[in-house]
Amino acid sequence: VSTQSTWGPFLIGLLSVRPQQPFRMSRRVFVVGVGMTKFEKPGARDWDYPDMAQEAITKALADASIPYDTVEQACVGYVYGDSTCGQRAVYTAGLTGIPVYNVNNNCATGSTGLFMAYQFIKGGLNDCVLAAGFEKMEKGSLTSKFQDRTNPLDKHVGVMLETHGMGKAPFAPQMFGNAGREHMKKYGTKKEHFAMIAEKNHRHSVNNPYSQFQDVYTLEQVMKSKTVHEPLTFLQCCPTSDGAAAAIVCSEAFVYKYGLQKKAIEIAAMTMATDLTSTFEENDMMKVVGYDMTKKAATEAYKQAGITANDLQVIELHDCFSANELITYEALGLCAPGKAGELIEKGQVTYGGKYVVNPSGGLISKGHPLGATGLAQCSELVWQLRGEAQKRQVKGVKYALQHNLGLGGAVVIGIYKKPQFGAAPVNTSRADSVGTAPQTIPAAAPAAPAPVKVEEPKKAAAVPAPAPAAAPAAASAGGLKAETVFADLKKKLSADLVKKVNCIYRFDISAGGASKSWVVDLKNGAGKIEEAAGAADCTLIMSDDDFVALMAGKLNPQTAFMKGKLKIKGNMMLAQKLNLLMQQQSKL
Repeated sequence: VSTQSTWGPFLIGLLSVRPQQPFRMSRRVFVVGVGMTKFEKPGARDWDYPDMAQEAITKALADASIPYDTVEQACVGYVYGDSTCGQRAVYTAGLTGIPVYNVNNNCATGSTGLFMAYQFIKGGLNDCVLAAGFEKMEKGSLTSKFQDRTNPLDKHVGVMLETHGMGKAPFAPQMFGNAGREHMKKYGTKKEHFAMIAEKNHRHSVNNPYSQFQDVYTLEQVMKSKTVHEPLTFLQCCPTSDGAAAAIVCSEAFVYKYGLQKKAIEIAAMTMATDLTSTFEENDMMKVVGYDMTKKAATEAYKQAGITANDLQVIELHDCFSANELITYEALGLCAPGKAGELIEKGQVTYGGKYVVNPSGGLISKGHPLGATGLAQCSELVWQLRGEAQKRQVKGVKYALQHNLGLGGAVVIGIYKKPQFGAAPVNTSRADSVGTAPQTIPAAAPAAPAPVKVEEPKKAAAVPAPAPAAAPAAASAGGLKAETVFADLKKKLSADLVKKVNCIYRFDISAGGASKSWVVDLKNGAGKIEEAAGAADCTLIMSDDDFVALMAGKLNPQTAFMKGKLKIKGNMMLAQKLNLLMQQQSKL
């Protein structure tokens, strides 16, 4: 713009003006179709993720009575899978060339895809977006898949090591179980309170045909099931699962164009939060597993929706472990801090109480296919608000809340409500140019599956702590002292040790300007140690002196990690088996 122009100074001044208030998107957002598969035990059903996705997406489209070519974008979530599995999943519904976003946000993946779809509509970029999520999982506890890089949970696990140490259970129940222990210590919460939550959720799942488990257990049975990590027992932990879920998210103009007012449920608010400084600086496991970020996201969501926790009737809450449901009651403001035990004990979170939490059975009983969980929560709340939840139906539902959390970390809060419609909006969207005339697709009612029995896992063998050992002899002139350590360890390798450890370690050792690497293969044959910089399941980086002190039992591994003397890349859970290697050194 020329400064000689009369308009020049005006336009320059106009562009420099900043709004007095932050910009907020104002378009209304609705869910008009939902669908999901039954959640299954991994391997129990002969299907693959495209099959799961096709079933869920087809049901969601049928629920909305719209064809796939009305969908403008797709947000598809999964945690375990190769890149572009999202495309392969939606191709089962059609090949229309739309943008497909592959979403991965740990256990909050499904709701993260939903949050993206919500933003596309809210911001006016689209009028109809598909959010879908699926997971095809392995049996057993979750494990890290990439061993050659920094684990994204290293800081979270680091706080746990500092405050509680490392136990024998998988890391997830340790994290949430330790949060439960801290709540017990701080507020006097009892083990029975955690067990009551599991009993409730198992009982709720009986009426959910999509639930992986549909078995009722007494409080005594829950408490007497195998202890995983105090205070958590087996029946208080969610299972791994296969399954998928989907939702059709759209604008108000789209609702009017296709006559979907009776199907539409409004998303009154949706927020996401990630970890805060308090997660890592306060040595508080409740905050490590998401208390503060949940509170932050919930506070913002209540503000956006113009309600408080007291206005809610139904909540789908991320109960990966019973301890997380209990502490989240307080983070969501369902009760005051320290009163969560009282809330469950007085029956205020089940039918007949103030709230109904996890009418679907929650993750504990319904199952937890990571990419699908957030969208399954959305499906349940849409059914509840429509009055379509059948035997699970809560009376008089006006507002419902979704809480989906992933360590690493992320939490999504969604608030849903029954909408009110007036006159159709004019010139507020692109809906008139979207898609073709709707095709009515009959939705198939889900068949109620047979109850699935819980299988108790085999008890893991305890690993004794290493005994302190004398320091190894000094290295030869010009070398590293670690050379002597590895030479001695070679004498103690055995097939029995390989069977116990089942891991390939790499040690990167340095002193001054010198550095060397050793690969310790405790996965194959009778074991092997060689000076090399090869691939490994777990890489440990230390100075020469610290490594010698560690192997001599003079430096605690957890202390070394917290003080930065020991850096770990790859699978941190395998690093705890270092104790077995240290035991061999102590025998020399």
